[in-house]
Amino acid sequence: MIQSQFTPEPREELAATVVDAKARKDLSWQDLTDGTGLSVAFVTAALLGQHALPADAAKTVAAKLDLDEDAVRLLQSIPLRGSIPGGVPTDPTIYRFYEMLQVYGTTLKALVHEQFGDGIISAINFKLDIKKVADPDGGERAVITLDGKYLPTKPF
Repeated sequence: MIQSQFTPEPREELAATVVDAKARKDLSWQDLTDGTGLSVAFVTAALLGQHALPADAAKTVAAKLDLDEDAVRLLQSIPLRGSIPGGVPTDPTIYRFYEMLQVYGTTLKALVHEQFGDGIISAINFKLDIKKVADPDGGERAVITLDGKYLPTKPF
């Protein structure tokens, strides 16, 4: 039966356990994802408490991290989502995404509405990808793809 969390603490505690085991075993997020049939972005988000994993994926990851059956069940539960408590984020990486939305949020909204009409981009029917690419001017760049289904507003 599908279970759902009503507080963030159980998944936050499990996320801390996962991160600790990942470090102790010197595994990457991709290592943990391998064999699940899912994307590294989805599995990482799930292991950090933001998604439920299908049973087979939860068992695969748990075996790599030596997690018990309680952890396997918890990985399959629907979490209380949201990893940023109220206010402006203080972690520099997360803050930069916040800053990007502060600067480009209204631009994205205007362009989405102009091209699609009144509606939203789903974060449920969604894919996320990140790639490291060479910068022609030297160094490296991050290419982040947010691929969400457009959901039109329906008058009622």
